[in-house]
Amino acid sequence: MVASTALYAVLAALAWGWRAGVRERSLLRADPDVAVHWIRDPLLGLAAGALVIALSAELVRRTEMGRALARALGAAIGPLERRHCLALAATSAVGEEALFRGALQPEIGLVAASAVFALAHLVPRRDLLPWCAFSFAAGLLLGGLYEATGNLVAPIAAHFAINAVNLERLARDYGGPAASAG
Repeated sequence: MVASTALYAVLAALAWGWRAGVRERSLLRADPDVAVHWIRDPLLGLAAGALVIALSAELVRRTEMGRALARALGAAIGPLERRHCLALAATSAVGEEALFRGALQPEIGLVAASAVFALAHLVPRRDLLPWCAFSFAAGLLLGGLYEATGNLVAPIAAHFAINAVNLERLARDYGGPAASAG
């Protein structure tokens, strides 16, 4: 838990250093002249997150590939308490969105930033390869939110919701000793 928090803090610091220090631009906003809408943007992110959560649940429910991926991810993350799921969701949402959307996307574009995001989620295990494809699609959605709103609030909200709910589901259903017995 401490290592992942440190990793995400480093990602956020790198992103901030690049955008604020080198590029002299805001990390939060793509365009300093575009205001953050503090009600619309988080709600848009949460709605997008809810869509991804529903789609991933349906993939698990309806397809063997979805169930196999959920089993593999659950086994990889192991048992997690709700507070750990929330902490990981918060730190990964801020760190990854700062780096991939806030720093990289303005420089290399939506598709390339989504591809790098997917590669960052590549685990060299055959049973986890679909996660890389899912991450690419999620990267396109998160990057689209960034472009549509002009800031990181919506993608961070979506990323947080997706990770908070899905980490808890995976840990509960596939990550613990009780899950493996059933």
